[in-house]
Amino acid sequence: MDYSPIVAKVWGMQTWFIPAALLIGLLKSPWTKGQIGELLARLFAHWQLDKQTYRRLHNVTLNTPDGTTQIDHVFLSPYGIFMLETKNMSGWIFGSEKQAQWTQKLYKRTFRFQNTLRQNYKRLKALEATLGVNPEHLHSVITFVGGSIFKTEVAANVTQGIGFIRYIKSFQQPVFSEAEVDAMLHALQTGRRAPILGPHSEHLQNLKRRSDPTAKQRCRKCGSALLIRTVKSAPKAEHQFWGGSAFPRC
Repeated sequence: MDYSPIVAKVWGMQTWFIPAALLIGLLKSPWTKGQIGELLARLFAHWQLDKQTYRRLHNVTLNTPDGTTQIDHVFLSPYGIFMLETKNMSGWIFGSEKQAQWTQKLYKRTFRFQNTLRQNYKRLKALEATLGVNPEHLHSVITFVGGSIFKTEVAANVTQGIGFIRYIKSFQQPVFSEAEVDAMLHALQTGRRAPILGPHSEHLQNLKRRSDPTAKQRCRKCGSALLIRTVKSAPKAEHQFWGGSAFPRC
């Protein structure tokens, strides 16, 4: 019996199935889901935020004492500077402002992820250092896309879908002139790292390095070992930051 037609048919199915399986796996990867979430937020902003009023930058990577930090979107306006982080997640979300970790319930599975408000604090400090502005004019905003539902009360700056647009537009008191907005845009454009897309970008490698307990982290100014420190006094009590062992001398 000639099996060659059957072999050819099976081989043809394999050559189709393998790329399809790879594509499905790629679409389900955290990196791809993150990119889709960022694209949705970018489209929302394009449709709803006036370009002349809200200057925008996307995928902004800034230097920090322990490496780099990546900001999904920055909107600069006369009413303040808004830093937007996107989360492409489904299911139920539980978490409060002070909890170190939030919880995602997806059917019968439970996943934990870092409190995004706390993550944004480091990004705000990097923006503050780059632009040299009053921190009260910097605003952290988070939007969840992907059909997730909050099951606990959240802060006003934690939004869903296009809700971040309403939050940004709720600020109507001018705090910067047009010239100042232009100057800050230029400072951010020149102070950012060259954007590199992909799961092997320098920022993601820095994240892996920082999560490695054996990795040595050093202050870029004095070379002393970096330690996680906690602010003890108001108004930033309980916030954490990286500080060299020589702090506060350095």
